[in-house]
Amino acid sequence: MKILLELRPALDGHAGIPQEVRLLFRGLGLLDGVEVDGLLQSSNRLLAKGLPASEDVLNRWSEDKRVDRLSRVVVSMLPRSGRGRVWRVSELLLLGWASVKLVANAAIGRRAQLTRFVPTRFSDFVWRALFAKTLPSEDIGSMTSARYRIARVPWSAAHAGGLFTRRLGAAIYPRLDTRGYEFMIAETPYPGRVVSPTQMIVRYHDAFPLLMPHTITDRARHQASHYQALRRNVRDGAWFACVSETTRKDLVSVFPEVEPRAVTIPNMVSHRYFVEESSPSMVRQVLRTRANQRIRALAKRRGYPKLAGGNDKDQPSDPEYLLMVSTLEPRKNHLGLLAAWEQLRANGRPNLRLVLVGMLGWDHKGIVGKLLPWVAQGLVHVLDDVPAAELRVLYRHAGATVCASFGEGFGFSGVEAMCCGGVVAASDLPVHRDVYADAAVYFNPYSAGDIAGSLERLLSGDDECLQLRKRLVEEGATVSSRYTPDEVLPLWHALLDSLSGRAAKQAAINQ
Repeated sequence: MKILLELRPALDGHAGIPQEVRLLFRGLGLLDGVEVDGLLQSSNRLLAKGLPASEDVLNRWSEDKRVDRLSRVVVSMLPRSGRGRVWRVSELLLLGWASVKLVANAAIGRRAQLTRFVPTRFSDFVWRALFAKTLPSEDIGSMTSARYRIARVPWSAAHAGGLFTRRLGAAIYPRLDTRGYEFMIAETPYPGRVVSPTQMIVRYHDAFPLLMPHTITDRARHQASHYQALRRNVRDGAWFACVSETTRKDLVSVFPEVEPRAVTIPNMVSHRYFVEESSPSMVRQVLRTRANQRIRALAKRRGYPKLAGGNDKDQPSDPEYLLMVSTLEPRKNHLGLLAAWEQLRANGRPNLRLVLVGMLGWDHKGIVGKLLPWVAQGLVHVLDDVPAAELRVLYRHAGATVCASFGEGFGFSGVEAMCCGGVVAASDLPVHRDVYADAAVYFNPYSAGDIAGSLERLLSGDDECLQLRKRLVEEGATVSSRYTPDEVLPLWHALLDSLSGRAAKQAAINQ
């Protein structure tokens, strides 16, 4: 059984979809009878051609020619150093031309060829660019000896071509030359098609571009590209592996015809999150060394004299704090948590800290503006680039890990906290009930008072609080075990075996 797995998200950040695709690539490669190749494609850069797929052609190439070709692929995957107007214009022209060629070739039935990338001489690049943010160093050998294919045209250009041709009557997407693969697994709705008999499986993370479009960036383009690609995938008979039952129900509510082809396979959580004994005093070190430098600079420009982590004597050795691990963007509801935290401080917890871990996302300025006065006082800490070993410390010793968002497709941080022996408080969403079950305290995300009340139950320190925390830790150990590779990979194997069996039966009928 040969699988082509889209690796584009692995070029991005630490958590969420990038983390899951790395774990999936590693995990599928461990399954009996499964061969998995990684599909390399950039979101917004035109990649150089890799090695020819034909062995006969490749055998006529000298070694220096092969190295040159692969080296140019690596260069094309990296951001260019130029930042001037001419550079930006040239990039836009290249992307525009790539979209035109893509549409023209698709319209006449020409397949988009997938060239080869052999990582043997480029193991450092492959490991650090794609896998090091999630996988342990023990996996270097297997990841840098795996097989990779290259889709030259950027993912964004494929979406752009579909949106342009939609105005002419129907969205046209490239047909990848997937001959030799039984399955292609795409992360998110994919702006492309496969060659029969390859079966497309879309890893569906959430329906926010359709059901909560006010919460996404570049709204008009994002909503349209998601819908058009998803619609094409549905019509082409793709299967959908949804990350939660709530996400599956959202998908089926929009496309009822896909229900027989939509299954729930939860995300896998990295093995880097586990219960580990650590001293609470380590928290202060993390707060000091992982402070977000952009927040520091902004605080300086606004004249705040004292910064988070900037003065050790102002920081307790064993701080009491609430933790939120999430990109700073409006949907995540940082301001709701901030308001609840302010209430808790005003009602008898003046030393309670708030620790926010995550990148600065879209529309973050309003959030940061509200945080800055507290950051200056050393009471709110905004951190980034926190490695898993230090996140384990933060999860373990937090008064609560708070998952306060208005909408989620899964909810990684709550499960990670449970893996580390922490307690979780979450917004009362169907998806959180689905994923966290009885291992969290739930609150109304639209009410700062309700958030504060739920958190007070976890902070009071009385017998009822201690019993509740003990129960949540125990429940969390059980719930989080559902999302380990050992539990999730058999679900993938069962789906692939089932679809492979269907294909074999259909082939027998056709004969």
